Amino acid sequence: MRFIHNKSTNPYFNIASEEYILNEFSDECFMLYRNKPCIIVGKNQNTLSEINVEYTEKNNIPVVRRMSGGGAVFHDLGNLNFTFIINSTSKQLKKFSEFTAPIIEALKTLSIDAEFSGRNDITIDGKKISGNAQYYKKNKVLHHGTLLFSSNITDISAALKINPLKYKDKSSKSVPARITNISSHLKAPLTIEEFIDIIMNHIMEMYGQQNIYEFKNRDIENINKLVQQKYSTWNWNFGESPNYSFKNEKKFPGGFIEFHLDVEAGIIKKAKLFGDFFGIHDISQIEQALIGIEHSKQSIKKQLSRFNINEYLANITLDELMEGFF
Repeated sequence: MRFIHNKSTNPYFNIASEEYILNEFSDECFMLYRNKPCIIVGKNQNTLSEINVEYTEKNNIPVVRRMSGGGAVFHDLGNLNFTFIINSTSKQLKKFSEFTAPIIEALKTLSIDAEFSGRNDITIDGKKISGNAQYYKKNKVLHHGTLLFSSNITDISAALKINPLKYKDKSSKSVPARITNISSHLKAPLTIEEFIDIIMNHIMEMYGQQNIYEFKNRDIENINKLVQQKYSTWNWNFGESPNYSFKNEKKFPGGFIEFHLDVEAGIIKKAKLFGDFFGIHDISQIEQALIGIEHSKQSIKKQLSRFNINEYLANITLDELMEGFF
C-alpha cells in the first residue's frame, strides 16, 4: 500500500488527485489531506440546492463536485480528509465500517470514545465528527471521509444554509446533523499536524509499512490537467446537477416578483417572471433572453446587462433582480 500525505490545500487539486490515483496507481493507497475553506458536493446532488450562494461568493469559497455519492460537506483547514483506495473483485461497494474501524481505533489511542453510527458517520456522544462516502470503478473501491478536528462550525452552518423550498428535484439531499470537533474531546491538547501524524502512523503500523509516497512532477502535472479539464469547470461542478425546477419570491421597491426556472444539465430551458410590477416593455423579452444560458450569476448578469431593466421592471435595478435567481 502507498501512503500519501498530500500537503496541497487546493480542493480542486485534492479531489482530482483521488481520481488520478484511482485510475493510474495499481497499488492500494491511503491518503491524508486538508482543504482550504470549500464546499464538496456529492456526485448525485443539485449543487445550487445545497449551498448558500451569497455566502460562498462573498467569501470566495470554491465549490467542487466529487466522484462519490452522499451529501454536501464544508471543509476548512481544521478538517482532515482521509482516502482509502483498495482493489476489489466483488464489483460492489464495501461495508463502510471496514474503513472507519481503523480510524476509530486511532481515535481510541487518544482516549476518544468514537463509534460508527448510521449508514456512514463516526460520532462522539451522538455528535458527528466524520461523514463517509464510496465510489466503485474498475475493480477498485474509493472510500473517503472527513474528520472534524478544529473546524469552524459557524462557517459550516452558514455555507450550507439554503432554502429547500426554492428547488424541486430528485437529487440526493444533505441531511443536517449535530456536529462536534475532535479537539473538544481530547484529554490533552494536540495540534492538527500532530493529529495527522497519529492517524497516518496508526494506519501504516496496521499495514506494517513506514514509507510515505510523495507525488512526482509527472503526478502533479497530470492531476493539474484533471483540474483544468474537469474539477475546476462549471460544467462538472454545476452543469452535472440533476434537472430541477427553481422557484423564488422577492419583494422589491418596484413590486413583488415570482421567479420560475426549469433547468436541465445546468441550462435554463424555461423562464417565467410573475408579479405586480410595472414596465413599458413586455417581460417576455427578458424571459426569452434567459433560455439557453447557464443558471449561473455570471451568465444571467451578462445576458440581462443588454437590457434597460428599469424599462421592463420599474424601480428595480439589475443587481436587485439578480437576487431572485438564486
